[in-house]
Amino acid sequence: MPDPTGHPTFTLRDVGVDYTTPAGTVTGVDGIELTVPAHGVTVLAGPSGSGKSTLLRVLGLFERPTRGAVSFRGTDTGTLGHRARRALRRDHLGLVFQNPPENLIDHLGVGKNLLAAAQSTGNQADPEAILDRLGLGGTADWRVTALSGGQQQRLAFGCALARGSAVILADEPTSQLDEASADLVLDTLRLLAGEGHAIVVASHDDRLIRLGDRVAWMHDGRLTALDEHTGPHTERAKP
Repeated sequence: MPDPTGHPTFTLRDVGVDYTTPAGTVTGVDGIELTVPAHGVTVLAGPSGSGKSTLLRVLGLFERPTRGAVSFRGTDTGTLGHRARRALRRDHLGLVFQNPPENLIDHLGVGKNLLAAAQSTGNQADPEAILDRLGLGGTADWRVTALSGGQQQRLAFGCALARGSAVILADEPTSQLDEASADLVLDTLRLLAGEGHAIVVASHDDRLIRLGDRVAWMHDGRLTALDEHTGPHTERAKP
């Protein structure tokens, strides 16, 4: 949930990421200045190769920027060692990847996935209550493979809830789904945003972009525009 001290979730100052390749240095993102508020949906939008997934990895503390500073709730993550970064990610950040099966433990049932997620952070969770919240009531004893793609993504967000994650990062969560399954993910994002979670999504899905409270438009690794609005979590016209 929102940081009680009132800090934004993330503050990025002149963030850049470079990669060394046989052909020379390649820049993934460059000069990013961005503040992610303590709640609501922030969408990193842009075409493939625009740098949005790289930026999401930086926010998820999987990747250290080559230059610039990233703060999480007022803490400069650049000063943290590997163990501290891993603990911060485990205790505060829920991660949802674009391929639904990658988010779940396929040999465990639906309810046991939630219990495993909770146990990973020493948290307590009620699988039935979480599943009811996500419109998956009655599936606790199902195998994960019995769920549709959209239902699996809903369960992935449920695992983030079971871990007690206040911040949820999702990389193209609808890109592998048909329209009906994607609708389930959109509904889940509306629910979580309404409950006060901070959500950051990398996507080029127009409907997901319209859902955002703020949209950071990216091109060639740079932030080109920031579109913000206030109001209920409903779809809006793309600018």
